[in-house]
Amino acid sequence: MSPQPPESTVSPPEGSPEQPTGEFASAPSRRTFITTTTAVGGAVMAGGVVAGPSVFGAESADAVEAPPGSRVSLTVNGKRHTVTVDNRTSLLDLLREHLNLTGSKKGCNAGACGACTVLVDGRRVNSCLTLTVRLEGAEVTTIEGLAKGEQLHPLQQAFIDQDAFQCGYCTSGQIMSGVGCIDEGHTGSPGEIREFMSGNICRCGCYVKIVRAVEQTAADRK
Repeated sequence: MSPQPPESTVSPPEGSPEQPTGEFASAPSRRTFITTTTAVGGAVMAGGVVAGPSVFGAESADAVEAPPGSRVSLTVNGKRHTVTVDNRTSLLDLLREHLNLTGSKKGCNAGACGACTVLVDGRRVNSCLTLTVRLEGAEVTTIEGLAKGEQLHPLQQAFIDQDAFQCGYCTSGQIMSGVGCIDEGHTGSPGEIREFMSGNICRCGCYVKIVRAVEQTAADRK
């Protein structure tokens, strides 16, 4: 019996099913391609996580310039204040965040509700739309500045007498607007008061009593 012939070590001839031909001769197998692609993709992703900030050139916090600021002096409720603020700071934010006068409320922050109404040089303004940098030398009166010690302003007392509030969120703005309305002389009739107080919204619907409070105060001043 002849011995077992040795296994062949000769490559299959070109064109045979075991040997790719033409442009596929040097192409990797599907298994090799998938393995290599997965490894490279994972390395790229890992590298992106590690090197992300430097790739996008993120600047350090020290390199970011501070926003422009200005020094402003103004009088609030009879007290002089000199502050340095970001040029974008509204009067409302100055009062609430810098001077701790939180009676003026931030409602819509768009000048539509009147909850932030204060007096600037005797005139009503929406403090959320008024830039602090424009108030150099101005005199500002807020709800905290109306009373004289323990004695309430007549309109504050009238709001109590007429029960002209419920939740109270809009009340400071309503009172400040009412003071301005009276000083401007727009209290000839309930209709006139409603017209010149129309920029102040009361979600609780106390408008009738608010008008009565303004009428009472205006009548007492005559």
